[in-house]
Amino acid sequence: MAAFKLGVDIGGTFTDIVLLGADGALFGKKILSTPEDYSLAIEEGVLELLSRAGVSPEDIAAIAHGTTIATNAIIERQGAQVALITTRGFRDVLELARFRTPKLYDMNFRRPDPLVERRLRFEVPERIDARGGVVEPLDEAALAAVAAQISDEGIEAVAICFLNAYANPVHEDRAVRILNERLPEASVSASTQFLPQIQEFERTSTTVVNAYLRPVVEGYVESLAKRLHAIGITAPFNIMQSSGGLVPATLAGANPALIIESGPAAGVVGCRRLGERLGSGDLIVLDMGGTTAKASIIRDGELTIMPQSEVGGAAQMGNRLLQGAGYPVQVPTIDIAEVGSGGGSIAWIDAGGGFQVGPESAGADPGPVCYDHGGTRPTVTDANLILGYLNPEALVGGELGLNAGKAREAIADLAARLGQAPVDVAYGIHQIANATMNRAMKAVTSEQGLDPQAFALVAIGGNGGVHACGLAEDLGVTRIVVPPTAGVFSALGLLLADVEHQAVSAFYRPLDAIEADDVNGVLMPLLAEVEGLLAADGFGDADARRIGVLADTKYVGQTWTLAIALEGMPVTDATLDALKSTFGDAHERAYHYRSDAEPLQLVALKVVGRGIAQSRDVALKPGEPVRKRGEGSRDAFFGEDAGWLPSVVVGRGELGAEARPGPLIVEDYDSTIVVRPGWRVRRDASDNVDLAWGGDG
Repeated sequence: MAAFKLGVDIGGTFTDIVLLGADGALFGKKILSTPEDYSLAIEEGVLELLSRAGVSPEDIAAIAHGTTIATNAIIERQGAQVALITTRGFRDVLELARFRTPKLYDMNFRRPDPLVERRLRFEVPERIDARGGVVEPLDEAALAAVAAQISDEGIEAVAICFLNAYANPVHEDRAVRILNERLPEASVSASTQFLPQIQEFERTSTTVVNAYLRPVVEGYVESLAKRLHAIGITAPFNIMQSSGGLVPATLAGANPALIIESGPAAGVVGCRRLGERLGSGDLIVLDMGGTTAKASIIRDGELTIMPQSEVGGAAQMGNRLLQGAGYPVQVPTIDIAEVGSGGGSIAWIDAGGGFQVGPESAGADPGPVCYDHGGTRPTVTDANLILGYLNPEALVGGELGLNAGKAREAIADLAARLGQAPVDVAYGIHQIANATMNRAMKAVTSEQGLDPQAFALVAIGGNGGVHACGLAEDLGVTRIVVPPTAGVFSALGLLLADVEHQAVSAFYRPLDAIEADDVNGVLMPLLAEVEGLLAADGFGDADARRIGVLADTKYVGQTWTLAIALEGMPVTDATLDALKSTFGDAHERAYHYRSDAEPLQLVALKVVGRGIAQSRDVALKPGEPVRKRGEGSRDAFFGEDAGWLPSVVVGRGELGAEARPGPLIVEDYDSTIVVRPGWRVRRDASDNVDLAWGGDG
């Protein structure tokens, strides 16, 4: 039998699973997540999907996983107790941080407490200068004394970050060896092992976050691998990184800072592959699940990668320009704006009598009121059900029954407290959710100088298609694409992603003072490291991999850098000369400003290697018949002006190449599409549902 690949994406409400055959056959499964042990839902869902598809566990050739385990551990402060060892005099780097706040005029705002309490931040005598010279040797006796204190405290994770270690890692390397000998039960994270870059606070913060998460993620990876092995799946196990590339699970466990945005990244990667097949390079991605909604853009067919992100605290505000609310993590991350607006987002009345929706979510347990699992507070899903958008009997192909009566009671109770009609409150919940999601979509478009009307909107996630038309109207977007298996699309994106490894070295020098040989001397060991990692993952042939070289570059005196590709190896003087104009073009594109007269500064050199996913070029096709249901109709509410309108209800399989006008509701196994009045909808040859505003399809 043909080999299959398995993609598993865990969300706050649903766990999504996709099975992809070598011939492109797709099978999807949604199952409520099990927060007490997320692997329980994975096991149950995988077994059900394999049975439905007639596939044996032994036929699984590879597993790709997207998980929120790292993000949740920080948000919920459920990570390990961490000790920080740093250079004498730098104990309080985490407290000093950067003078940034996301709420300029909020005098009561407080950034989250450091992940390491002050009594567990230890100083040792040592000093490296900015050029890498040893000013003061590492005091190994002092380090041994610190190790004894850490042992007495029963600490399970240690972070090491010495001043200027990026320029010379000799002291950090020695400290790691000593601590591994004296603290064999503790995991040790050193900054130079994965982030040998300038910026002391960001490097310290990233190392501490990694140490804080490492025992949690390593335990999770080990537990999940055992559970999969127990059901007969022994295939290689990869996890999605924040940058959109896969990494072996064991490496992800040791470097969990790389996978903090694991789940959201997968959906964007899948949409990039979708854009390639559609011949459309400019896309806004909206991924609306049960707990949150995420927005990102694909421009000219490329992902937008940020060199740094924040996690925890109130960091997820839907705007990357607002910094200072969370913990900086200086690893490549797809630019994703995330807001607390999902199907499970709870509607509530604040102390001032204001009507709010989210960010608190009902999650998988107890879930929305209509799930009838004990939820009592109305959510966005309950409102959409009352408005006629969702099937009043069941979701997920009939597997999740709904109690519409309880949803009506919950909405009616909230309406009575507000003194409004229940339908108006339900529509208000829907509209407030849209306004919150629009904030995220504007954060990645108009607030970055981009016109959203120049993009098509790709709606994924179980709830993306319900809200897509209203969101597009607010932004002036005239085309929407809802791909097949939209409700489990992030799980599919995992299977379309490349394996990715990255090696970094500090290189803090003015461009005008650099010789090509200087650059090649640093890059060659990095290239060898990345090639070795790819070969270990089965990508030893040159045709099976792609390797790129990047130089983090900035104007002299500027704080942040841009990663600029260096074409061709080895680097030549012509390559460095071309870097000037390439950087100017990139800076103008990102910030609408350039200055060819200002000198440039290199900060770091990076080698990024990708093992090409064979499935990225496979022609996808439904593994089961496209869903049909026989046409019916139900009334749906489209606002005060339009009111209640009879809306034809069809399965995806009823749509064809000829466009049909809204109002119309398209029901699929894993998602619902609400086609508002004024829109026309059709299905293309690749099973994508294509919506156009006021056009002829």
